[in-house]
Amino acid sequence: MDPSRSDETEPTRPDSPTPATADAAADAPSRRIARRWPLISGAIAVLFAFLLGALILTRGSGRPIEADLEWMEEILEHRSPVWEVPALVMNFLGAGIAGVFVIPIAIVVTLFVLRRPWAALYFVLATVASAGLVQLLKTLFGRARPEDMLVTSDFGSFPSGHVANAATMAVLLGVIFPRLWVWIAGAVYTVAMMVSRTYLGAHWLTDTIGGLLLGVGVAVVLWAPLAAKLDGENTLARRRAAGSNASGRPAPR
Repeated sequence: MDPSRSDETEPTRPDSPTPATADAAADAPSRRIARRWPLISGAIAVLFAFLLGALILTRGSGRPIEADLEWMEEILEHRSPVWEVPALVMNFLGAGIAGVFVIPIAIVVTLFVLRRPWAALYFVLATVASAGLVQLLKTLFGRARPEDMLVTSDFGSFPSGHVANAATMAVLLGVIFPRLWVWIAGAVYTVAMMVSRTYLGAHWLTDTIGGLLLGVGVAVVLWAPLAAKLDGENTLARRRAAGSNASGRPAPR
């Protein structure tokens, strides 16, 4: 066997030395990812959010389109106290002190405890950028909210900030913790947030679609330049866990 190719052909043993940095631990595909699809696909999603808002504005001066009206009619027909409680819970989780401060800060602190500083930076940058773009589009389009609201909301219906925040966090956590169940949970949470925002009458259906596009797009765009470091941190975390399991005690810090 060629010794120069030993790293490619032999599996990593739990007790083998681990790279000291995230860059060293990153694999080749993650180092190339910034030059591939994330930048393009994420930028397209953000662009589509802008175009959707512009289309709504130009077609009816922000008034609801047919799909919005049909969906809202269905929502109003099925309103009941049974569904109102979970919708209000989603409203609480998606904004205010809980959505803007408590949950994000808890996630960032957890990432630092797990020794994932690049993941923490990624999370902060993406959530701040997503929230900033939401406010920009709200001001730019100035769309009126539905009249049958069950909650108090600020000015600007397009896009939904709750949905943008949910979609951003779903992608962030899926990238940081690449497990199928994390992606599924994130998708379920985001869809539930979309339904709850229309159920409460805080947004039209197209507002939630705009928020989804914006949130996903921002998270994917910012993933690209940090992909290698995030992948390296994942690799180091797996090797520390493997070392801990092999020795029967926590891996040395």
